Amino acid sequence: MTTTIAPDGSHITLAPVGQEIVFENDHVRVWEITLEPGANQPWHQHLNPYLVIALEAADNRIDALAGGEPRLVHEAAGGVVYREPGEIHMLTNHGTTRYRSRLVELKVLGENATNTALEPTHD
Repeated sequence: MTTTIAPDGSHITLAPVGQEIVFENDHVRVWEITLEPGANQPWHQHLNPYLVIALEAADNRIDALAGGEPRLVHEAAGGVVYREPGEIHMLTNHGTTRYRSRLVELKVLGENATNTALEPTHD
């Protein structure tokens, strides 16, 4: 497990980015995330670019470990968002409905990236 130090000096153990891996190969890793109202995905950090595909809608809150105002986002069923890796954050379902999503990590653009994988091919 990876640990980090919060701005207040406390030590935090980072959780995985999702709850269950439902598919993985050299290119992608797909996580299932289900949050009942009030539940959260603990502090975590994405090391790969990723897509979030909402399967069940909810109103969520994203808190950054570094501080600042939380981001409030409505995740509509069937909605898809792309996010870059980086900040350590926590996701909380602050709505009244269950939230469920699939998070698709693009390993080929992150942990498994190679210069040759990103170069265009010429015929």
